[in-house]
Amino acid sequence: MLGGLLALSLGAQAEPSHLDSVMQQGQLRVCTTGDYKPYTFKAEDGEYSGIDIAMARTLAESLGVKVEWVPTTWKTLMPDMLAGKCDIAMGGISVTLERQKKAFFSTTLDVDGKIPLVRCEDQALYQTVDQINQPSVRLVEPAGGTNEAFVHAFLPQAQLQLRDNISIFQELLDKKADVMITDASEALYQQKLKPGLCAVNPTHYMQYGEKAYLLPRDDITWKQYVDQWLHLAKATGNYQKILRQWLAVPGAK
Repeated sequence: MLGGLLALSLGAQAEPSHLDSVMQQGQLRVCTTGDYKPYTFKAEDGEYSGIDIAMARTLAESLGVKVEWVPTTWKTLMPDMLAGKCDIAMGGISVTLERQKKAFFSTTLDVDGKIPLVRCEDQALYQTVDQINQPSVRLVEPAGGTNEAFVHAFLPQAQLQLRDNISIFQELLDKKADVMITDASEALYQQKLKPGLCAVNPTHYMQYGEKAYLLPRDDITWKQYVDQWLHLAKATGNYQKILRQWLAVPGAK
């Protein structure tokens, strides 16, 4: 029995970590949706930008490797991770227990809960779950993510339209939809980007949430490296510097 356990332990240790394979191959495979400002955005020319895009580049630099962007969607994010297509997934990913069952998360980046994004003229109409959970309310969300899951769980009476995360905001402005439930960070960013849209009660979340990076399950060595890199990025102010390029960060200097 002891011999079997020892062999199992040695076998587990012999399995190469993503830390080793990334450095050996000279590239960091990053799954990202490219549709979620301010975290990840893919322009028409194929260039990526955003908070987590910049962070991915600093992670790759710390390893002495290049970044390989692996396009994904919110619906295919977990299947792509389970299929071994990426070493890490980045781009405003919310921590959920369902995702935790199948993958690891890095240490928490920030707290970021769900709030409504609406036309500014309609803010008074959509302050609460009860106000939004009505058959007359047209909700618009990207498919497959935590926004859609929130709607199914708490707003089943409202009309749900699923769209790509790029066209949603113009649909709100064009009055083709009434409300988007999203994370406060995205709502505040889009409020700044598109006059006429307003984040409703951005410091009073309808649902608590956290952001983190998604990692392959059971690779402790790789998780420890990513966690340490992230800790140092915050301790040295590098993470906050990147945030300031995209968001107004309270108390940041």
